[in-house]
Amino acid sequence: MKKLLALLVVAVAVFVLLQVSGRDETISGYAPSGVTWSLEALGGTAYPARATISFPEEGRIIGDAPCNGYSATQSAPYPWFEAGPIAATRRACPELAEEAAFFEALARVTLAEVAGEVLILSGEDGFEMVFYARR
Repeated sequence: MKKLLALLVVAVAVFVLLQVSGRDETISGYAPSGVTWSLEALGGTAYPARATISFPEEGRIIGDAPCNGYSATQSAPYPWFEAGPIAATRRACPELAEEAAFFEALARVTLAEVAGEVLILSGEDGFEMVFYARR
């Protein structure tokens, strides 16, 4: 009986470990699925253009900056955040300065917090990017 109980405990432990190890530990595993986040404030000031970010799958960021679509990697475990190299299309528009500020901010932030309909990306110096969910 003791051997059967020990075997059952080991089997349950292995099952739990396999389930936990397969979990997405990046922000995409914590942010609601299928949500596009719209930037509302950058560095404490209302953001004057349209920019979005989404986390469609583990390790991947996609979105629209004011002029261009972009993608990047993000493999840091939540709550840390580190956008990898940003690949963007190369269209010009009147909001290129706002786009540059957006991409610079994405490269600067190091922490992520998802709280309901709000996503806050922040830096160690208190700098914040505040996004709201759009469904």
